[in-house]
Amino acid sequence: MFDSPNFDLAPYAESDTSALVRRTFCSWDDAGWRSLLVQCFDHAPEADHVQLPGVSDLHLVLYVAGDVVMRTRSDGKPVRGRRVPGALELMVPGRETVRDYRTASAMRTIQVHIPSATVARAAVRLGGSAPDFETLSAEVAAAGDPMVEHLVRVLPAAGGADDVYAESAAEFLTTHLLTKGRHERLPGPEHAAVRTGIAVMHDRLAEPLTLADIAAEAHLSVYHFVRVFRAATGETPYRYLIRLRIERARGLLTGSDLTIGQIAERCGFASPGALSTAFLGQVGVRPSVYRKI
Repeated sequence: MFDSPNFDLAPYAESDTSALVRRTFCSWDDAGWRSLLVQCFDHAPEADHVQLPGVSDLHLVLYVAGDVVMRTRSDGKPVRGRRVPGALELMVPGRETVRDYRTASAMRTIQVHIPSATVARAAVRLGGSAPDFETLSAEVAAAGDPMVEHLVRVLPAAGGADDVYAESAAEFLTTHLLTKGRHERLPGPEHAAVRTGIAVMHDRLAEPLTLADIAAEAHLSVYHFVRVFRAATGETPYRYLIRLRIERARGLLTGSDLTIGQIAERCGFASPGALSTAFLGQVGVRPSVYRKI
């Protein structure tokens, strides 16, 4: 399968994941594309110690079904998080990861690979600086990206289009992602602390997370963490976390049949009333009204 000269996916061919996933669509086989690889997978309900090799390509994963509790380990201690429909991941090129997961309902993903040559061309057009994939990965995971999510969702349905379509989609996705937030990122060694803080917020969104918890994960004092976080994002960590929780709630309100109470629990709010108050303050309407719009 992995025979396209545009891609560096040979490491995937070395691992047998047939017992864990069932591929329902592959743009190479089903559409003849070579500029972009799009695959749809149905996943086993649980897995232990799944090794994902590091490849040079830009790899996006969109969760379209399931309620997944996942533990991920790359270059540090394991990070536990939750994946629900609409969750988006950008895998850092070249980084191997090991994952364990359990899902309460059928888990499905759409996964997109963009060739490293396409990424390099876009980086040159945007000024030539090397993409900061670590920061970009944390931003995408934490806040999502409605435009990327929409395009990834519709790509499998475009299987009748030719490779010019695939190449255009790859160019657009890459340019959009590399442009995303590039003028708002914090330079210097404190960069990593902000990335860590955002990742912790995303992975533990449903937990009663405190500012001290986040700062400790970033190995900074609370005061120092608040200062560098505000400099990088323009928001305090607390406001940023609330915004993430509201964004997650909005997605669940429109993309699931969960009750308001269940959504509040999954988004880290202590009660449906706490969710309703925060939602009204940021969106302007109550969650029950938003669901009907």
